[in-house]
Amino acid sequence: MTQPANIPPEANTRQTESAPTAGEPLPLMAPCRKVGLDAPFRWLKLGWRDFTRALPMSLGYGIVMALISALITWVAWKAGSIVLAIALVAGFFFMGPAIAMGLYSISRQLEVGMQPKLMRCLREGKKNLGNELVLAFIFLIVFLVWMRAASMTHIFFPSHESMKPGDLVLFLSIGSAIGAVFAALIFTAGAFSIPMMMDKRVDAVTAVITSVCAVLTNKKVMLLWGTLIVIGVLFGIATGFLGFAIILPVIGHATWHAYREVIDASAWPSAPGLAESKASETP
Repeated sequence: MTQPANIPPEANTRQTESAPTAGEPLPLMAPCRKVGLDAPFRWLKLGWRDFTRALPMSLGYGIVMALISALITWVAWKAGSIVLAIALVAGFFFMGPAIAMGLYSISRQLEVGMQPKLMRCLREGKKNLGNELVLAFIFLIVFLVWMRAASMTHIFFPSHESMKPGDLVLFLSIGSAIGAVFAALIFTAGAFSIPMMMDKRVDAVTAVITSVCAVLTNKKVMLLWGTLIVIGVLFGIATGFLGFAIILPVIGHATWHAYREVIDASAWPSAPGLAESKASETP
């Protein structure tokens, strides 16, 4: 189900909240809008805006993710396994959509005119814990299958100490191709599902089906969006993970705006927590 995105860019990131008719069952997935190829750049612009508006929290979040990336890479490298290093970093980013839950919460708070607070992010994450665990379990299964495939590929190559440049290039090429398939599955399932669960009272199955439908409806746009994310991640790695402190939070905030622009989830009631917090803080 698609709706044309013929509304102004800023208005596109807002949805009209409407409660479902009493007794009327909700559909299996939310409608999605078809957007233009300029959308990913607009999402990044909005993501940067949220990053600067909530700089201490967003930057702190990015620094933590950068440190985790560097730590797991160092541990794996000390263990003497390039496969383990790649697998651990890949696993960290396979879980990226779930890890970015706090960034979605920050953007959501900014959207309704609230000053973002860490404890509010934690409360919102806790209230969505059940669905988050279901989705995290799905991602974990995909990651474990990917690790098995990577391990099977590695047995055809020598250890990284004795690899020749040609062997290393071939190994990385094959491994990247295999990883791209699994990353595409995760990206398709998680592109919009976790922001939707943060925003609405919706189960994991509905959120995943909605995400898959939205990605397939906007294949070229999402391919561009995925490419921009990959470029950002590669740049972060090239800077010794330092760039992650800024890049990952901006991508996380941008993902929230992508969800708000593409998914029409107005039929679902808002997730608990944010409305109550806003009401309690209003004089």
